[in-house]
Amino acid sequence: MASPAISPTRTSSFINKKDFSRFCFSSTSQLSIHKCKKSSVSKKIVSVMAPQQSERSPATTGSVKTAMTLTEKIMARASEKPHLVPGENVWVNVDILMTHDVCGPGSIGIFKKEFGENAKVWDREKLVIIPDHYIFTSDERANRNVDILRDFCMEQNIKYFYDIKDLGNFKANPDYKGVCHVALAQEGHCRPGEVLLGTDSHTCTAGAFGQFATGIGNTDAGFVLGTGKLLLKVPPTLRFVMDGEMPDYLLAKDLILQIIGEISVAGATYKSMEFVGSTVESLTMEERMTLCNMVVEAGGKNGVVPADTTTFKYLEDKTSAPYEPVYSDQQARFLSEYRFDVSKLEPLVAKPHSPDNRALARECKDVKIDRVYIGSCTGGKTEDFLAAARVFLASGKKVKVSTFLVPATQKVWMDLYTLPVPGSDGKTCSQIFEEAGCDTPASPSCGACLGGPKDTYARMNEPKVCVSTTNRNFPGRMGHKEGQIYLASPYTAAASALTGYVTDPREFLQ
Repeated sequence: MASPAISPTRTSSFINKKDFSRFCFSSTSQLSIHKCKKSSVSKKIVSVMAPQQSERSPATTGSVKTAMTLTEKIMARASEKPHLVPGENVWVNVDILMTHDVCGPGSIGIFKKEFGENAKVWDREKLVIIPDHYIFTSDERANRNVDILRDFCMEQNIKYFYDIKDLGNFKANPDYKGVCHVALAQEGHCRPGEVLLGTDSHTCTAGAFGQFATGIGNTDAGFVLGTGKLLLKVPPTLRFVMDGEMPDYLLAKDLILQIIGEISVAGATYKSMEFVGSTVESLTMEERMTLCNMVVEAGGKNGVVPADTTTFKYLEDKTSAPYEPVYSDQQARFLSEYRFDVSKLEPLVAKPHSPDNRALARECKDVKIDRVYIGSCTGGKTEDFLAAARVFLASGKKVKVSTFLVPATQKVWMDLYTLPVPGSDGKTCSQIFEEAGCDTPASPSCGACLGGPKDTYARMNEPKVCVSTTNRNFPGRMGHKEGQIYLASPYTAAASALTGYVTDPREFLQ
């Protein structure tokens, strides 16, 4: 039996429905909520909410009467209110609106319908348009979508449009970036304390920078295009305290799969998920992005990591725009709090067909696979490929199944060919991948993460079994509706490629 992440507290009690409906506790209350585990979840992994108040000193404090969480503070500032509580509806001023080739045309259509054919966007420098989903395809409708974006950006003189015209050679397009959520960070559009909205559910990735970031629909985006504002409900906050030294065989993907498996895909519905603790503080920015990226798979409205020196250092060469981080007050009220001893966790996968269908990787060692996919906004960043390369390097073996590599952005693609992998005597990721028998890294885009047109690179056009570093494993997500997807970290994905079975990376890393 796996070591428990934490032992259950015996001195707990449940909050009554009347108090629960207020979304928060009194700062003096001894009541707490314990989330009961689903019977289908492996008992080998145990973690529960701890009722005690965190002793970690906040960067700012407030009185009990006005104390707010990080998310509440950002929304209060953006709505020009002195104080907010969960459940309030407020008009929020938007700092950045992002859209892409899938939802951009629809949002533009709504904007023109409601504000007029000749209307101008509220701020041409606060709109970021990034084609990334259905790019390298001969599908005429997909290509048309990018054309619509281009025409609109020329008409509106949009400053940040990352265009692509030559589909045969992405490197011939200096403005093209790739996956929007990674590009937003790399291009300096993510800043602490701001409000970033995007027409993509994984916009929550940007919460890693200590900002409020969430996905919105085309209708809302059309309204923001014209006004720069949106009516939002203030979410209550769940706090996840992660402490303990991170084992060298775990990655942030394992941490978020642990959390989703714990609370379920509906456990954070319209709630903010705040990540704190010594483990979180030790994570790089890219790993924090992975953590926040999948809060929507738990139903979360947004995920957030408090900004710190790691954040500020990352942003040094990315943006010159001023920003002001905020932090949860010591007396801030959280709907519930979960604590994890990360040192006791093991590599995980999410089995078909749900991100909360959690299992230990070693429990799935008899699952034969057909392919491995490393890419997407979740698992296609530079550090994700460095992690995979580490496993291939340690094994010295060749992969036994097709292994597809899709860098998130053009910068990530360049890193694969230029950055030396630690401990490799100067070898790059691309060299290690080639020696291991992987496919050549593809053109940067969302690729097969969400299926796409049938000619999309690495799309599952047959009912295959795939281990993937992506974020969703619903039927048909990567193409064929009978395909089976095991979500995993880059470590576990690489280890599985080497054996042809779902494999615990400790087989190669220890």
